[in-house]
Amino acid sequence: MSTSMYNNSHSSSVSIPVSDEEFDDMTNKLRARARRKRKKHGAPSLRRQVRRWWALLLFIPAAALLIYEAFKLRPSRVAVHNPPSNSVSVHNPPSNLNRLDPVTHMEHGVRQPCLKLLLPEELQRLEIPLDEASQNPIRKLVYLTESDEAYAKGNFSISQQLSSGTRFNLFTGLQTFQQRDQSFKMSETATAHCGFYSEKGGFKISEEDKAFLQTCKVAVSTCAFGGGDNLYQPIGMTHISLQKVCYVAFWDEITLAAQEKEGHGVGDNHYIGNWRVVVVKDLPFSDQRLNGKIPKMLPHRLFPNARYSIWVDSKSQFRRDPLGVLEALLWRSNSEFGISEHGARSSVYDEAKAVVKKNKATPEEVEVQLTQYRQDGLPEDKRFEGKKALAEASIIVRKHTPSTNLFMCLWFNEVVRFTSRDQLSFPYVLWRFKGLKHINMFPVCTRKDLVNSMGHLRKAKPLMH
Repeated sequence: MSTSMYNNSHSSSVSIPVSDEEFDDMTNKLRARARRKRKKHGAPSLRRQVRRWWALLLFIPAAALLIYEAFKLRPSRVAVHNPPSNSVSVHNPPSNLNRLDPVTHMEHGVRQPCLKLLLPEELQRLEIPLDEASQNPIRKLVYLTESDEAYAKGNFSISQQLSSGTRFNLFTGLQTFQQRDQSFKMSETATAHCGFYSEKGGFKISEEDKAFLQTCKVAVSTCAFGGGDNLYQPIGMTHISLQKVCYVAFWDEITLAAQEKEGHGVGDNHYIGNWRVVVVKDLPFSDQRLNGKIPKMLPHRLFPNARYSIWVDSKSQFRRDPLGVLEALLWRSNSEFGISEHGARSSVYDEAKAVVKKNKATPEEVEVQLTQYRQDGLPEDKRFEGKKALAEASIIVRKHTPSTNLFMCLWFNEVVRFTSRDQLSFPYVLWRFKGLKHINMFPVCTRKDLVNSMGHLRKAKPLMH
């Protein structure tokens, strides 16, 4: 045995004997403890890894699930009528193009379609009703032209009016204020300015196109002047409607060139898909918005033999059967005129503020119009005879009668005399003209069901006269 001794100068020093076997056991225990400690610190446990990366482990499957659901919910195309081979599809179509799903609303706690059309088999058998004897006091409408002696006896000439800077011209004729007041009066034979005043007034259509327009009994029409919007093919119609309804798009030469440049050429038969394209030359106004009011407000002048017409703004795709729309909005309620209520406002004076705020017209020209309307006695009522005073006119559904034709002539004359914003003049004409009784101002959700709205794609180029 060996002895280990610590010696010092203190009297309390202690001697601790340690054997060789005990020393070896202690050394082995220390080495084993060190190995366990190194193993513990050098290789983290699975539990520690999970605690460290749990957020990432949850995020990866969640992100994968979101991507999968988004892929399933992507909009799908609805099968539609295939246009003839001379038609070229629109590049990069809007997401809601060709949608046929109904727009719905809550009615007495139950979700109902906004537009209640007949069943498909009933639409296939739908016939245009025969004309019945009208009770309206207006029996005949005479359009003023430059050859009328009554007009020639007026105090002003067209050349004088053009030099004064107004928008009256050879297409519109000069409507004096006296003639304006007279045109609103009820009589069995009414007389009014209604465009196409002079052969030199412009808006020229080929003889071939004129002959085609005369064959139309029911017309769906749109227009794009100044290289404006693309042409969206109508959908949702029956084969019977395709046989009985004319689809006509009015273009000018600027739009024709712009569309051909994009590959949307018109076929030799003058069609693109179901649309018959009518090219108009010599437009009468430098303001393309005002040129667009001609096919919008004067279809009775362009389709002289038509009994019904539906106007669709170029920013929209018409997506319902036209005969079904006539039945739902006119025939079912014995109406002659259908137009949508305005979605945001009810008063013409509120609308005037919005027009100025959005820079749709200058404050000066709006004030001229409102001043005249106040002088004429237009009230600030939000409803006239139970109907909302303000309309949104991107869709107009109507029967062609002397009363509805005169109403549209009066409305057109107001947008020529004042601003091109037809929302401002519609309440005035509706209030002052007493000959339009059977009007259906349908809700906004009905208008949304009639079309897929795309918005205007490009700004129309003004004409330089």
